[in-house]
Amino acid sequence: MPTQAKAAVIDEITERFQNSSAAVLTEYRGLTVAQLTQLRRSLGEGSSYAVVKNTLTKRAADSVGFSDLGPLLNGPTAIAFIEGDPVNAAKAIRDFARANPLLVVKGGVVEGRTVDAAEVTRLADVESREVLLAKLAGAMKGNLSKAAGLFQAPLSQVARLAAALQEKKPAAPADDAAPAAEAPAADDTAAADTTPDTTDAAADAAASDA
Repeated sequence: MPTQAKAAVIDEITERFQNSSAAVLTEYRGLTVAQLTQLRRSLGEGSSYAVVKNTLTKRAADSVGFSDLGPLLNGPTAIAFIEGDPVNAAKAIRDFARANPLLVVKGGVVEGRTVDAAEVTRLADVESREVLLAKLAGAMKGNLSKAAGLFQAPLSQVARLAAALQEKKPAAPADDAAPAAEAPAADDTAAADTTPDTTDAAADAAASDA
């Protein structure tokens, strides 16, 4: 391959590494073109699955800081460059590999970090972003409903209590209001009459001494 053509391939692979959310390296030995096409379609819109030349891919990986991929670049290699949720792509690759054991996952890069084959498998077991967001939204909705119930319950109880008291409270007659207000005055008069007159007691004491 002419040097210029090699440089163009390296640039293209480098760009895919930089712009993809994940890249999964696989060995495709023994798979048919139809099977590879099926895998490519299962990865989702915007993603790609292409056979690569190991030496050129290694140079591209080195240029973007993925030198750890070097030992994986041996034998027939094809890379799935993922755009979108890496979890969904990992699930698609796992499911395809179960149905087609000739596909071997070597490892790859996920969100800028190199991973081995076991980590790609574990990623496939994680719930997708959409599922996690749906569960989070459901949990938040449930908690908000509970909080709203806690805030509203005391108010409704107070309203019911006030209504019950209002129903039980008798209407006070207009004539009874005055005696009720004058009652404290009568008590004050009685208290004043029972208080001894200290002036008269002093006068009587002085007379007896004389």
